[in-house]
Amino acid sequence: MKPTTKALLAATCTLALATTLSSGASAQVSGDAVKIGVLNDQSGLYADFGGRGSVIAAQMAVEDFGGKVLGKPIQVLSADHQNKPDVGSNIARQWFDQDGVDAIADLTTSSVALAVQEIGKQTGKVTMTSGAATSRLTGDACSPTGFHWAYDTVALANGTGKSVVAEGLKKWFFLTADYAFGYALEKDVSEVVKASGGEVVGSVRHPLNTSDFSSFLLQAQGSGAEVIGLANAGGDTTTSIKQAAEFGIVAGGQHLAGLLLVLSDIHALGLETAQGLVLTTGFYWDLDDESRAWSQRYYERMQRMPNMVQAGVYSSVMHYLKAVQEAGSDEGKVVAAKMKELPIKDMFARNGKVREDGRMVHDMYLARVKTPAQSKKPWDYYEIVRTIPGDEAYLPLDRSPCPLVKK
Repeated sequence: MKPTTKALLAATCTLALATTLSSGASAQVSGDAVKIGVLNDQSGLYADFGGRGSVIAAQMAVEDFGGKVLGKPIQVLSADHQNKPDVGSNIARQWFDQDGVDAIADLTTSSVALAVQEIGKQTGKVTMTSGAATSRLTGDACSPTGFHWAYDTVALANGTGKSVVAEGLKKWFFLTADYAFGYALEKDVSEVVKASGGEVVGSVRHPLNTSDFSSFLLQAQGSGAEVIGLANAGGDTTTSIKQAAEFGIVAGGQHLAGLLLVLSDIHALGLETAQGLVLTTGFYWDLDDESRAWSQRYYERMQRMPNMVQAGVYSSVMHYLKAVQEAGSDEGKVVAAKMKELPIKDMFARNGKVREDGRMVHDMYLARVKTPAQSKKPWDYYEIVRTIPGDEAYLPLDRSPCPLVKK
């Protein structure tokens, strides 16, 4: 029996519809892969802050996700921005415009992160900052496709700054890195110190990647401050702490507050030098069974335990991939919206959430560095003093200067 014209027409329409749906579904992923770039310092003073460890963390997230999303392979690219905003911006534009990169992670160094997040905003691409600290990333410089993951200067201030003042040390002097991160950290900690009843008697700014802190430390020593707040990071922090010991600053009765310290910094300093330092962290490898299990897998690749930046990169990349899967697309604005909908529960954040300003809110931890006698095994460096709930650690949303926040 020959099919009727009506039946043939119906079959043709059905086939056309199926073809349209099929091509539409496959078009939801641009190119032949979902590409994630890890952009950070891989050769300078922040190389241990994120560096190759962040690349490994991103690769672990891809492998744990299954290596594919929406039927397409996931690729991880990496590059060294050398802590230079122009270099970072050029790499980001090349990745976004020519190489088909869908998202950039880590972004150590605040000046680079601010520049690259702005490019992501202009191009509708996702940026996920874990290494940079400035709270401006979710403040006046916020982006619909920009996310700030591991910590920020407000959380550090509400942790370390508030804790030190609560111990009765109220007179502060700042040794500050002379770029966006240092300014933001000094500002946010100063506000907390003053609000807590303390005072700031002065500050001095030093160039990035300084080898000789003697003149800056002498100014701090002569200020009469009880606390010298180190508003720097990475190699600058470890060098300033070592040279402060040589000047007898702590022995003379003044206190150092390392306002941004990560596990690799403590490892570089050694417990003999670092013991007693109070710090704020978003992650500690020995916190619980889940963090230990993931960190052990990381250790097998890197031969060192992860810090909060590297763990944050893993968490942000995993969340991004989940959002791509849920959204059914790798289109930046669509994925960003989905990232703000989905909760975060992983080895990094037990009860994380992403706000409309792009801030991933999660618990932070106030820690004290152990003495050599207290440390019972390799990398056993922190005593967790208390958990700081995420809503206490970060700037309340109703105080955010981000223009995306509905007032």
